[in-house]
Amino acid sequence: MVFIGVGTPLALERLDLGEPRDDLVRVRIRGSGVCHSDLHVMNGDWPADTPVVLGHEGAGEVEAVGPTVRDVRPGDHVVLSWFAPCRRCRACASGRAWACANTRSVENRLPDGGTPLRRPDGTEVWPYLGVGTFSSCVLVPESAVVPVPDEVSFGIAALIGCSVTTGVGAVLNTARVSAGESAVVIGCGGVGQAILLGLALVGAHPVVAVDLSEDRLTQARALGATATLRGDDEDLVVQVHKATGGADHAFEAIGFPQTIEMLPAMLAAGGTAIVVGMPAIDARASFSPFDLADKGKRIIGCNYGSSVPAVDFPRMAALYLAGRLPLDRLIGRTRPLHEVNEALADLESAIGLRTVLE
Repeated sequence: MVFIGVGTPLALERLDLGEPRDDLVRVRIRGSGVCHSDLHVMNGDWPADTPVVLGHEGAGEVEAVGPTVRDVRPGDHVVLSWFAPCRRCRACASGRAWACANTRSVENRLPDGGTPLRRPDGTEVWPYLGVGTFSSCVLVPESAVVPVPDEVSFGIAALIGCSVTTGVGAVLNTARVSAGESAVVIGCGGVGQAILLGLALVGAHPVVAVDLSEDRLTQARALGATATLRGDDEDLVVQVHKATGGADHAFEAIGFPQTIEMLPAMLAAGGTAIVVGMPAIDARASFSPFDLADKGKRIIGCNYGSSVPAVDFPRMAALYLAGRLPLDRLIGRTRPLHEVNEALADLESAIGLRTVLE
């Protein structure tokens, strides 16, 4: 499904896919989540070279591997990482793969700067975040594929590739929430729901969920929120303090400057605000530096759940299989690939739970 510019829907095209050379892996896509990051490109919030195959939250089965691939083989079930690390830079060597200095994924390119996709006339087509999972098959570097047990369905595995790892990782890796600490989650879409699952996993209490959708607030209570508040409540900060006494952790999972600016006021002294939602590139937010200094509050960013995919993807899969992460509750429906535009429209309208393309 190819995107050619703002204001146009994705269009189905038949593209030529290169052969797996060097450390490249060909994966048959069996499941792909529909994520707000794709909407950011379609809406023009994040510029991208076009034409581009969108989709970045995917899982599938290895079909073929290049001659230098060592860790996967045909038949393996794998989750795709949209931030393929180089495994060699200082950040990677220090266990911060999410901060890799050499990845080309954010440029929508393979590690060599090229693309494996072309139209029949030879026109280059770019894979979004180096993967482009709104497709039947992808060619990606070995560092972008992580094996998971066959018992994990492809739909669940796809969500592990982005929203689940981002949300649960924000709790476990970025904020390092401890049992009994309080938290508020602003935005209860796919990532926000994963944050709620992470908070339940570690035993956070109380947990306040904030959203404008009554359906999502109902879902938040089912996922462990002890209180829910509407995002348009004029006394939202006051209500959060009533419910928590001042939150130890405040997560923003939307990416709106207006809600990000509210986070510090919701915190108790010494609390931490975690910016998980990805804003538009030119967005700006304002805070009171006196409040931060006087109360010892922190604001930290969270990219990809501060994860190391090779470590965190199997961990999420194991927690799911053990019944500790009920990820099935995050999926609302499945659609065929050619209905991706309808799925994106539902996402933009906050209708239903997460959609998985098959």
